[in-house]
Amino acid sequence: MNRLTMMAGALCVALMTSTGAFAQVPPDPANPNEAIPDAASPPPYGEPINIAAAKQAAAAAIAEATKRNWNAFCVAIVNPAGELVYFEKQDNCQNASVTISQHKARTSARYRRPTVVFERLLGKGPFFSYLTTLDDVIASRGGNMLMAGGKVIGAIGVSGGTGSQDDVVSLAGAAASK
Repeated sequence: MNRLTMMAGALCVALMTSTGAFAQVPPDPANPNEAIPDAASPPPYGEPINIAAAKQAAAAAIAEATKRNWNAFCVAIVNPAGELVYFEKQDNCQNASVTISQHKARTSARYRRPTVVFERLLGKGPFFSYLTTLDDVIASRGGNMLMAGGKVIGAIGVSGGTGSQDDVVSLAGAAASK
């Protein structure tokens, strides 16, 4: 009983002295994330892309790759929720790019921004390292929104080449959906 009382007392002392660890951290003026923007107006979601429009965007992306004599790409088209609508791959596409292209499209659709935005923010330093903790983010270019009438109707994700090649092919597909 005496030992139990001593342990309980030690625990209480430890809890009482450790409350400082739970105090709020003061803002860091060097952190650009501390600034509170005046507005937030991302593009609204629209009607989900249909299969015909998805095939058209994928065809434009594959046509761009073929025009440049590139034969290594996977192209994924998703709806605004990030669910796969259409997928196409070139014969020489690496196996890993099947899921990477879908991940890029899903990230772009769900976060309503190109995946290159995450890549560039991570390159700005440790104040943006929190991005790696966000659910289902891929910080690699090649994911772009598909827009119609100013609304997000889906996204395209391309993988298989370098980041810049993926983005060129992806942007060609996105341009076809407008």
